[in-house]
Amino acid sequence: MLNIGCGITAYDMNDAWAFLSRDVFPALGEREVLEVIVDVDVSTLDQTHVIPNMAAPSNRGVWFPRL
Repeated sequence: MLNIGCGITAYDMNDAWAFLSRDVFPALGEREVLEVIVDVDVSTLDQTHVIPNMAAPSNRGVWFPRL
């Protein structure tokens, strides 16, 4: 399910890791983090899968995938 990534809005990297550890890994199982991209322009995300299936990225927390 995380083949195309995970979207998180957070105050900083520690805050993002806390969301990942608390909300994503328990729901989907431990995964290796291969890359971290900061300040993502959501208009560049997959228009057919990510955009229609994400929560508001303006809210702090995990916005993709919706868990």
